[in-house]
Amino acid sequence: MARKAQQSAATASPAVVPAAGQTLLVVLRGLGQVMFQRHAVTGLLFLVGLAIASPWLAVGAGIGGVIGPLVAAALRLGSTDIEDGIYGYNSALVGISAAALLPPTVITWGLAVAGAALAAPVTWLLRRQLHFPTYTTAFVLVAWGMLLAAGALGDRPLPPPATAFARPGWEGFVDEVFAGVAEVMFSANAISGLCFLAGIAVSSWRQAVVAILGAALGTLGAMYHGDPSGAIALGIYGYNASLAALAAYLARPSLVPAALAAFASVPLVEFFPTTLGVPALTAPFIMSAWIVLAFMAIDTALGQRAA
Repeated sequence: MARKAQQSAATASPAVVPAAGQTLLVVLRGLGQVMFQRHAVTGLLFLVGLAIASPWLAVGAGIGGVIGPLVAAALRLGSTDIEDGIYGYNSALVGISAAALLPPTVITWGLAVAGAALAAPVTWLLRRQLHFPTYTTAFVLVAWGMLLAAGALGDRPLPPPATAFARPGWEGFVDEVFAGVAEVMFSANAISGLCFLAGIAVSSWRQAVVAILGAALGTLGAMYHGDPSGAIALGIYGYNASLAALAAYLARPSLVPAALAAFASVPLVEFFPTTLGVPALTAPFIMSAWIVLAFMAIDTALGQRAA
């Protein structure tokens, strides 16, 4: 009987391992999709970069990254999109934003769970109703609601400019650029930025180049405009530019639209908190990418008319 029990257990266990492994792959792909990469190793390197910046950020990413696909599966929102991580990245960003912008309390984690769960159907709804890329719109809308519910609808507090980095101005430019890549997930850490770039490079070295160029152009644009040095040091002007450059490059593999999208994101960073009274989050990236996509569509239409 004991031998039969051992045999039955041995035959039953392999069925559990693939399911658990597939779940882990989906979660990691969702993290990778934050920067457009459907690659589990990318997601793993992103998670490492988050943990280097703050373990709480990694916890928030894990919470959101797990809840989003689970809710999508429960609602039967589409197995292919779930497997590709489409329902993971917005939820992961909600979890990360809760860890980054709110105090680590029970209420915060409750809001993170609720927001991550809500992000999945909001992602599905936006993708069905809008006939253009929705990017991280679900994250932005849900995160604004979460911060409003928490009574903390303000932008991320900035460190004093003197202590932001040991090497200010041009001497700290490289640090600021890498921090810009890391700030995509609220990390603002040059080492985290290197991890993120390595993660992108695992999937596509060309897109890693575009990501760092976008962050560099966004940082240069902010420096030229005379924007606050503390915000520049945190990578606030680099992360939206990096995402916008990637989005434009994926729409048309050329550095010209990528550069235009990166530069267009810079003035929008200040627009949302100063004009609308809400934190920018990734809204500047979304708007600048949409603007460049619209120009590319007009350019294509004009080219066809001329032909």
